[in-house]
Amino acid sequence: MKRIIISAALLLLIKVASAQHVEYGIKGGVNFANIKDENADNKADAKTGFNLGGLAHIHLTRAFAVQPEIVYSTQGAEYNDGKLRLNYINVPVLAQYMFADGFRLQTGPQLGILTTSSFKSGHTETDVDNFSNADFGWVFGASYLSHSGLGVDARYNMGLTDVTKSNTNDFKNRVWQLGLFYQFHH
Repeated sequence: MKRIIISAALLLLIKVASAQHVEYGIKGGVNFANIKDENADNKADAKTGFNLGGLAHIHLTRAFAVQPEIVYSTQGAEYNDGKLRLNYINVPVLAQYMFADGFRLQTGPQLGILTTSSFKSGHTETDVDNFSNADFGWVFGASYLSHSGLGVDARYNMGLTDVTKSNTNDFKNRVWQLGLFYQFHH
């Protein structure tokens, strides 16, 4: 199922990209991830991770663009007794407003496809299977693109769906991201 979704996303990117002025790019950065749990007795702290992926910046007008991405992202949370590791392939599709000076505001939906989930306590790491295969969220952010093609990006990924298979928990991903990207110009 994961391969089908990723393949469909790639085909969609190629199809949309062939009809517009497109600039491709690469991106990477640091994540500060946490889990929001309304029912938690055990408070979680932010887990530091990373993200790495590619993007297609599709110009619709001078001021508006759509930017689909495919990004590997390490997320989860830290607890007193260990670290929850949730690794995703995230596919955000961002609508962007581009200011003339290189600044951009962006927002849009994101589908996260869980690749691995584990809990590490001390030197022992255990796979956990009580997490959903998909996470739906919304992204808010801002970025700056220089004339050289190098840019900086800051965003907040707010999970909207419970990522557990449990009826007792209501875990939602919360991820702040800071990163760099390089956009190849045509």
